[in-house]
Amino acid sequence: MNLAPDSLALLLLCSQLGMEDDSLKPLTLREWNPLVRQMQASNLHPSDLLEISAADLQTRLDLTAEDANRISTLITRTGNLQRVVDHYAALGIFPLTRADADYPERYRTRLKDSAPAVLFYAGEKALLGQPGIAVAGSRRLNDAGQECARFVGNACGLSGQALYSGGAKGVDTISMDSALEARGAAVGVLADSLERAVRGQKDALRRGDLCLVTPYSPNAGFSVGAAMGRNRLIYCLADYAIVVASDAETGGTWAGATETLKHNWIPVFVLEHAQMPEGNKLLLQKGALPFPHPFEEPPRELPGWLKEKASTFQSYLKQPNLF
Repeated sequence: MNLAPDSLALLLLCSQLGMEDDSLKPLTLREWNPLVRQMQASNLHPSDLLEISAADLQTRLDLTAEDANRISTLITRTGNLQRVVDHYAALGIFPLTRADADYPERYRTRLKDSAPAVLFYAGEKALLGQPGIAVAGSRRLNDAGQECARFVGNACGLSGQALYSGGAKGVDTISMDSALEARGAAVGVLADSLERAVRGQKDALRRGDLCLVTPYSPNAGFSVGAAMGRNRLIYCLADYAIVVASDAETGGTWAGATETLKHNWIPVFVLEHAQMPEGNKLLLQKGALPFPHPFEEPPRELPGWLKEKASTFQSYLKQPNLF
């Protein structure tokens, strides 16, 4: 697989691909973002770092000797990285970096410096950022939660909306399977092993109905930290979010929903019914919009219903407070 020079530089600097020295660490976002600003001030592109010595890096970018040597060492593993990239390309897994023109624009505009420097994806890349609905929820679901997850997935498929989820068991897989069964499109933002997920979704990936994407290495194992870190990436690709079931003040669903409400990335709806979890009640108190159970409109009407309710709520928030 041929990589554009700037993309190659980002992979060398910000990913673990082809890294054989355990003592060497790729640059974190907190390290990469200041370096980008220094490069811009010096009229340098990421690919220019591939040709500059450690001594020149230190001088031109005002780096410490330690940081310059680290960058210089990271960019020396081109051969190893290319072999790993080719291995994953044979499996249908490809890198996507912030240097690429087709990197998801919604990540650039909504997350800004917090947008991942490197993503890995399989399937239809054009789905990333298509109009759609994010669905989130715990693995433990009552009947109302299961019905809602199936309904939203089916509604996305029938109305031409992309279904965004985290690809985990429970709400994620129920809604994704329903969207695909309705011959719709889905995006799974994964917290672990893209490589394993690809093996389980070959048909949908081949049809172009599915994109699986992760900010972590394609063979990464699961961790709570990784799951929490990818939650924002689900919401920030969508137009609306529906939280089916959330624990109270704990867990990934709660963290993702509250962060989205705080930053006002997209309108957040929460399933409201008599047996809803305590977390749902608290999210409604924090400003989330109620999503009724059962939903009385036909599935195809869901996008229009969400748009109407969200716009009405936003208009209400903008009214001046006379008291």
